Amino acid sequence: MICAAGELLIDFTEKGCNDFGLPILSAAPGGAPANFLSAVKNAGLEAAFIGKIGNDAFGKKLTDILKSKEIDVSGIICDDNVFTTLAFVTLSKDGERNFSFARKPGADTCLRYEEVDLSLIDRCTVFHFGSLSFTDQPSKSTVLKLADYAKSKEKLISYDPNYRAPLWKSETEAKENMLLGMKYADIVKMSSDEAEFIFSVGYEKAAETLINEYPCSLVFVTLGKDGCYFRNRNCSGYAVSSIPVSPVDTTGAGDIFAGTAVSLTAKSGIHPSELSSEMLHDITEKACTIASLSTEKHGGML
Repeated sequence: MICAAGELLIDFTEKGCNDFGLPILSAAPGGAPANFLSAVKNAGLEAAFIGKIGNDAFGKKLTDILKSKEIDVSGIICDDNVFTTLAFVTLSKDGERNFSFARKPGADTCLRYEEVDLSLIDRCTVFHFGSLSFTDQPSKSTVLKLADYAKSKEKLISYDPNYRAPLWKSETEAKENMLLGMKYADIVKMSSDEAEFIFSVGYEKAAETLINEYPCSLVFVTLGKDGCYFRNRNCSGYAVSSIPVSPVDTTGAGDIFAGTAVSLTAKSGIHPSELSSEMLHDITEKACTIASLSTEKHGGML
């Protein structure tokens, strides 16, 4: 089983404009860890979510959606005092996204460690989290404690340093917090922009730094339409989708890539540091293909 902790929210995605030039928005389930887990299920593995929602219509609907995808929702806490987080995603002509958030605070940022059922982590083989949990307390301390707990139980740790500028007070604060997760991660997935933002070097050098200076065993750097760069202690290389696509919405594509790549890595039965170039190319190509196909529909969840 793969367990993920973090945000579960509604993405309101642009689908045209009204007579005033304002975006017409369509609601879809989202949140990077939830999108990630939908790809885990698609890859044929069991999945469990840890997080907090509000006791509102959106929170209840999101829980039902995860249930319908057979994702374990026993780790979801429903809180009467906060509202389920909402994200508003407007799109450029090529499908790239701009984000705004109703999250002051959002339910996901209010998760407390003492509320979490640690047996979900006890039962999993991989624990996944992302940096958006670090923008506020108590979720920051909670998810770091969960990562530390998973590490103490010798679970494989997967991390996505997902950068959303509107959620941070400054670039400096974002970089410092995004680096926190690297101290726990066996597998890191990030975009080339995120790699260069965090490390102030090219993405290949950033991946090298992670392998040599952190406990990281495997790095995936997504490159949009150009596929993905991969690196572990044995090898490095590139792979692209095996199927050409016509994107309409890239929301969640990185999460779907990560969920697929981590699942295939786990299913291989080989430690990420020991995967051969051929195996990593195959894993990366399949993940690129599934992520690319996801961009031909609206919303970030498979």
